[in-house]
Amino acid sequence: MDSSSLTSHVNHFRASANSFLSQYEPLTLFLFPLLSLLLAHALRSFFLLLLNDGLKPTLLGFLINSLKLIPGVKTYIDSEKRKVVDKLQSDSKSKREGWKTDLPSTGLGASVIEKMREEKRNDAVWQGKCSGTVYIGGSESDGHFSVINEACSMFAHTNPLHLDVFHSVVRFEAEVVAMTAALLGSKEKSSGGEICGNMTSGGTESILLAVKSSRDYMKSKKGITRPEMIIPESGHSAYDKAAQYFNIKLWRVPVNKSFQADVKAIRRYINKNTILIVGSAPGFPHGIIDPIEELGHLASSFSICFHVDLCLGGFVLPFARELGYNIPPFDFSVKGVSSISVDVHKYGLAPKGTSVVLYRNHEIRKHQFVAVTEWSGGLYVSPTIAGSRPGSLIAGAWAAMMSLGKEGYLENTKAIMEGSRRIQKGIEEIAELFIVGRPDMTIVAFGSNVVDIFEVNDVMSSKGWHLNALQRPNSIHICVTLQHVPIVEDFLKDLKESVKTVKENPGPISGGLAPIYGAAGKMPDRGMVQELLVDFMDGTC
Repeated sequence: MDSSSLTSHVNHFRASANSFLSQYEPLTLFLFPLLSLLLAHALRSFFLLLLNDGLKPTLLGFLINSLKLIPGVKTYIDSEKRKVVDKLQSDSKSKREGWKTDLPSTGLGASVIEKMREEKRNDAVWQGKCSGTVYIGGSESDGHFSVINEACSMFAHTNPLHLDVFHSVVRFEAEVVAMTAALLGSKEKSSGGEICGNMTSGGTESILLAVKSSRDYMKSKKGITRPEMIIPESGHSAYDKAAQYFNIKLWRVPVNKSFQADVKAIRRYINKNTILIVGSAPGFPHGIIDPIEELGHLASSFSICFHVDLCLGGFVLPFARELGYNIPPFDFSVKGVSSISVDVHKYGLAPKGTSVVLYRNHEIRKHQFVAVTEWSGGLYVSPTIAGSRPGSLIAGAWAAMMSLGKEGYLENTKAIMEGSRRIQKGIEEIAELFIVGRPDMTIVAFGSNVVDIFEVNDVMSSKGWHLNALQRPNSIHICVTLQHVPIVEDFLKDLKESVKTVKENPGPISGGLAPIYGAAGKMPDRGMVQELLVDFMDGTC
């Protein structure tokens, strides 16, 4: 086709188009493409939401938001939500009356210690009554408590950020990391011999750092800029926090019938943007170990990162295995495990605020650090989320591990494993209750098809027990610590009586939270549940 013929066709098309469009008003011609663009954007947003949240939650959210547009409906919903939040906050608000809002005009001096003792007497009785929470046995005025308290006070002024000043706490941290790594397979040939890490403020920070490092490592290796991670629904809520903080798409996958991570289901979610999959040993809700070996093989086959949450199990499982308990592989001896989080302040019996994050090699760990070179304050590099860190806690963790030693941890593990088995057996003998799955460690979760388990929890609370309420399925659990070992029979006696009370007198008790837990579990709009939680937390200040 020559140029004159092409020009003729273009002129013909232009004339035809102008003739067709001349029947429409200029305003219509202006608005039509604009509205089409807006419609295309809305459809794109809807399909992205559908892809991320699934069909049912998307349609449900659309329906709820549409209903809120009806005059009076949103006001009614907000009013009912306020009632729930007020009920949740009522107790804490009354306790806040009389709290200080200004500095005292004259300082209390050393007498402030007596004031603190007075306030401490108002704390709940936690000795033996709390699920988890306090893992050290005995009284807080002697024994292991006194050892870590003295260690913490001795180093209260130190900060490992100043490497050149506080050599002692820098060494303590390195040794805590190395000793913890040795428990988790660093000496095994299959680990690669490069296990490294840092101490952190707790399991959440350890998980946050592992996720952040995995994201940046996978970006450098594969160029992934729209990262996604996949976790079982039993995975800790710290992963949701990490996803929000670090702009990562999070897929929560239902567990299998044994309440373990479903490897086949996780496999179906892996795509070109996947940076990380997660397993727990054990999971917080039910105390069940995920199939770490299978997940490790899956991660290896796709060349993605695999984090194992050992926050609860890190200072139990190695010793339980040595004691002869049937513990499946869970650490760096498993091919594919790229990072591990483990809390020293739980079964490691260190002071609160001490955890460890470990990596298979330095290549991954380097992505945890933040280095700043263009600051007028000088060159800056920090390995963790916090800059300054309390050397007192690092010293306390070192003191805990060194004072107990292998023999001490073996003895403690034997006591809590036997205690948890006794509790599990006792619960199985209560006809109205059932154990959730098959606990591998020291967490025993239980529910009921006969009575409202949250009402049972409220009755137990009235007896001084502080247990954890769970969902999917509705249940409660006890995380067995050294505090529980001497009073297992007291717990079972109170539990049996509480079940009997609820069975004979069903219905919420005054001041109990069973109605709120029950309503939250049945509420189809999870966004509304999220709003309730945020409003509750926002009202505490």
